Amino acid sequence: MDALRTVAKWVGQVTEVGLALIALGIVIQILFGENATFLTGDIVGNLINLIRALGENGLVGLIALGIILYLYNKSRD
Repeated sequence: MDALRTVAKWVGQVTEVGLALIALGIVIQILFGENATFLTGDIVGNLINLIRALGENGLVGLIALGIILYLYNKSRD
């Protein structure tokens, strides 16, 4: 059981780092535009596409968004 807790803690920490990097990428892209040479992708565009895809799926998208928010809040505890 200790190994599972260690893995769960590690996954939570990696998730937090990933979310922090996404937030940093969004800020950088807002400040420098889509053509920021040190960013390799369109972070804001990808986020908009994800939100659009969730919105187009109606109730299924709403349930998926609820699950994502639940997992995010659970990982922060």
